Amino acid sequence: MTVSAELLTVPEAMARLKISRSAIYDLIRTRQLASITLGRARRIPAHALADFIHTRLEQEAA
Repeated sequence: MTVSAELLTVPEAMARLKISRSAIYDLIRTRQLASITLGRARRIPAHALADFIHTRLEQEAA
């Protein structure tokens, strides 16, 4: 099995969404944004960020 997912740091996710660090962690805590922990480092798969944006766009359209 091959896994090729881009993993973003919290600051990279912050920059892409243009929101604060605490807002990113709130999204992770409420399970609106998927993430993984590698040791002490939190990483957000790029596809999880895309899924989050897509879901929010669908919610806004409804």
